[in-house]
Amino acid sequence: MTETTAITGGRLLVDCLVAQGCDRIFTVPGESFLAVLDALHDTPQVQTVICRQEGGAAFMACADGTMTGRPGVCFVTRGPGATNASIGAHVALQDSQPMLLFIGDVDRAMKDREGFQEVDFGQMFAPLAKLVLRIDDPRRIPEYVARAWSTALAGRPGPVVIALPEDMLLETVSAVSPRPSIHRPAQPPCPDAMATLMQMIADAAAPVAIVGGAGWHAKAREHFTAFAERIGLPVAGAFRRQDAISNASNVWAGNLGYGPGPKLVERIKQADLVLAIGARLGEATTDSYTLITPDHPDQILVHVHPDPEELGRVYRPDLAICADMAEFAEVAALWDDDVLPFDAGEAAHMEWLDWTTAKPAPFALDMAACVTAMRQTWPDDTIICNGAGNFSGWWHRYWHYNGFPVQLAPTAGAMGYGVPAAVAAALRYPERQVVALAGDGDFLMNGQELATAMQYGCDLTVILIDNGTYGTIRMHQEREFPRRISGTTLHNPDFAALARAFGGWAERVETTAAFTAALAEAQHRKGLRLIHALIEIEQLSAGGATISGLQARAQP
Repeated sequence: MTETTAITGGRLLVDCLVAQGCDRIFTVPGESFLAVLDALHDTPQVQTVICRQEGGAAFMACADGTMTGRPGVCFVTRGPGATNASIGAHVALQDSQPMLLFIGDVDRAMKDREGFQEVDFGQMFAPLAKLVLRIDDPRRIPEYVARAWSTALAGRPGPVVIALPEDMLLETVSAVSPRPSIHRPAQPPCPDAMATLMQMIADAAAPVAIVGGAGWHAKAREHFTAFAERIGLPVAGAFRRQDAISNASNVWAGNLGYGPGPKLVERIKQADLVLAIGARLGEATTDSYTLITPDHPDQILVHVHPDPEELGRVYRPDLAICADMAEFAEVAALWDDDVLPFDAGEAAHMEWLDWTTAKPAPFALDMAACVTAMRQTWPDDTIICNGAGNFSGWWHRYWHYNGFPVQLAPTAGAMGYGVPAAVAAALRYPERQVVALAGDGDFLMNGQELATAMQYGCDLTVILIDNGTYGTIRMHQEREFPRRISGTTLHNPDFAALARAFGGWAERVETTAAFTAALAEAQHRKGLRLIHALIEIEQLSAGGATISGLQARAQP
């Protein structure tokens, strides 16, 4: 752009995103940001992915931010578009995912009149975002975009929401240029704090690490694995952070969250030193703040996190280290220390291997056996994407997350995440196998994004587990109100026929053998593939819960 060229605010906004490093956006179009869509028409550097519902678009942006380490970018319109997309902001916040959510807004002159689809986005998104901005002056677009991009990445990554008045995007400006992308400095750990940490480890009898979360990426993974393996430190993954280190590592102890291995739970309870590296130690990871309590008597807690506001917010750390995850892990890996190796890491890994070895079960379609068969034939770099529901527990327990990134799953527990995340993964890694896991209830919350997958030629497999109920809620219902089924029964369509209607390949399976055969067929096909797996409601969870067992336990 020359100094005298007049361009619209929409054109300038897109140029600013390109300057920051954006190469893909996810959107459901709206008349409130037509100037942006027009600018994208002439911007081949940015792929515009047209989605079918704003919640799906926002989930795709969440997943893309997780995979790239750059903010995933989503554009939606005001009112209904923004409220639909708000679930993505919630997930990005709780999952510490960098994301920019742009919302087309009412004209500046109409603000505060409750115009068509008007919402006060500052109030609406205040608890769901790191920052909420509104750009009223197109000349300040470069400033706001650079600020939003930086804020989404700073400290604990998260979502930034930017409201864009429609008339502001149409206004022309000249002599305004995008701000260049600035490489963020990575904060190293304090040398004195690292020396203290190493002494704590040397003095410990039963240390354990809980890893994964804010700012965790491939470099952090590589260096922390080297450090943990050198000293034999057991490493557990925080909830749905199972690819934080390779599960093939001889110190991998398993995952925390819902349905962890009992021996891992006991190991955490008996640990005299807990290293939380990147993890917030949220409710799911800590079993409602009971596995490790906020004041953790009789345990020493070292908390390493990139955001100073997270340190001491819930948990009382004995040692708090604010540092970039990769910088911390590299310093730890290179530290010349006198720590004598522990044998606990290898013991914990063997316990995890036993926990993830499937035992025969009396079901025609045995989910544990199905995941085991898949693990034996699908590559380590397969990307597993799932929403929320008991169906995911079988992969959390029996799948080995050895590559990176290979797990896209919301720690916020949002249903409907798996299919949109798989679309984002298939676009970002077209050479890899991508699998969306979904329950029957979960799938129909965002199954419409199969149309997006087909439109962009995505190669992905959907494994749809159908038991005719909201299984997780039914499980809790049987525990609290046995035999009183209310609000959890589902009447489902023929999901295989639905997938074929979208243009995909599909199989309906009801036995383990049929599931395994369908997996083999899906693995060697291209495009959209869906396996509709019908299971008995009796097979409630990977932890072994059954309807009959829960009802028997409730007998007086």
